[in-house]
Amino acid sequence: MVCGGFVCSKHALSALNILYVLVSLLLIGVAAWSKWFDLVSSIRVVAGVIGVGVFLLLVAFVGLCGALKHHQYMIILFTVFIMQFSVSCACLALNKEQQNTLLEIGWNRSEATQRDVEKTLNCCGFTSVPANGSCAASCYEAEPPSCKPCSSTIQQTAGEVLRFVGGIGLFFSFTEILGVWLAHRFRNLKDPRSNPGAFL
Repeated sequence: MVCGGFVCSKHALSALNILYVLVSLLLIGVAAWSKWFDLVSSIRVVAGVIGVGVFLLLVAFVGLCGALKHHQYMIILFTVFIMQFSVSCACLALNKEQQNTLLEIGWNRSEATQRDVEKTLNCCGFTSVPANGSCAASCYEAEPPSCKPCSSTIQQTAGEVLRFVGGIGLFFSFTEILGVWLAHRFRNLKDPRSNPGAFL
């Protein structure tokens, strides 16, 4: 049997979709774990990551069923590719000024997030250290307070995370293109177990 035939394409599509199932379960598990151990206090962030994981799980399940039953599902995969590729490019394209603007908007929206960031990164305030004593960082309790503003630390971390997420997103985008190509090829192959006179 030559690889590239019906069975090989079917197994390749199945393996690709199983990989996506594993990635989606990893996303769901990491989000739940981070909430369980109070690493992330924002329920919106956890819900967003779990939502992405569930969506990916659904797409992978449909793809796996499509591969096993010889159905065409590449339109769904291509749509996911377009969305994922766009988000990945956006993550990689943000410059420091845009990152800082988005971070400041996020900082001003939630006091719980501010406290978590101040505790975790040991910094106070976004652009300047507050003088009113409302900082959760341990450096603020020292005499005299030796805290730095959080913006530079957050921006450095956010830049690294955006590059990492963008790179991972691009990697999976190109595996999805491979999946679209395999699905197109698989759809146009005749099942050798079917009636040879049947028309696909």
